[in-house]
Amino acid sequence: MRYEVKGETLPVVLCYLDSGEKMITEKGSMSWMSPNMKMETTSNGGFGKAIGRMFAGESLFQNIYTAEGGEGMIAFASSFPGKIVPYEIAPGKELVVQKSGFLASERGVELSVFFQKKFGAGLFGGEGFIMQRLSGRGIVFLEFDGHIVEYDLAPGQQILVDTGYLAAMESTCSIDIKSVPGVKNMVFGGEGIFNTMITGPGHIWLQTMPISNVAGEIGRFIPAK
Repeated sequence: MRYEVKGETLPVVLCYLDSGEKMITEKGSMSWMSPNMKMETTSNGGFGKAIGRMFAGESLFQNIYTAEGGEGMIAFASSFPGKIVPYEIAPGKELVVQKSGFLASERGVELSVFFQKKFGAGLFGGEGFIMQRLSGRGIVFLEFDGHIVEYDLAPGQQILVDTGYLAAMESTCSIDIKSVPGVKNMVFGGEGIFNTMITGPGHIWLQTMPISNVAGEIGRFIPAK
């Protein structure tokens, strides 16, 4: 499979498949494709995996696109101003991503539910109790909000992240919560009560414009009934 990412603010990834190659995506993610791409809607792994994907913020069913009778082309466009990031999943190179971060992937990539090891980290850490885990083997395309800043954390190195700004991390990283010190800071500081602490080793992706923050800002200007 060959691919190219085009565009800056609202990017699109164009995937070129040899005959018989397959792509997986969530429903509604396909933007355009060549006529020889065949679509099949499936639970992709059975009811149990479908339920796990639902808890991770994705749909019960996925669409599998197959190139038939020659090379095929399929495009997946971003649904929000940001960036499409390709990453090659392999054993030992699994990823944990935010809900809605998965855009599309090769057939060999598996999407499943990821539970935080510590309940508090999931409940208050800003990314929800459940995130998505990407494993298997193949190229995955991730959809992040705004500009992306990347860090390589050394073993034991930590970074404190405000709610929603963690887009993805390698599965070797761990995540926990850290309360904002002082009652006055919690109440009047405007930064919430908890922040997310990420500990290395591993690579992380931080996003500058979480869609939840954008929705909150827009909500301030909507007149109340």
